[in-house]
Amino acid sequence: MNVQDYPFAQELITNDQGQIQQVIINFEDYQQMIEAYEDTGLYRAMIDVKDETPLSLEEALIELEQE
Repeated sequence: MNVQDYPFAQELITNDQGQIQQVIINFEDYQQMIEAYEDTGLYRAMIDVKDETPLSLEEALIELEQE
């Protein structure tokens, strides 16, 4: 297991058996990864509702109150 085998990894922390326990990455890379996860989640949510009929503001507020 070499750090070169893992994108973004700067350092690998392993246990006594050599299994990776932690990965140290640059904070800017971490932020970009989080943004990518959020973008993917938003895209999936948009796909899930693409065939739904939009609610009016009043209908949406009633839905929110019922939750």
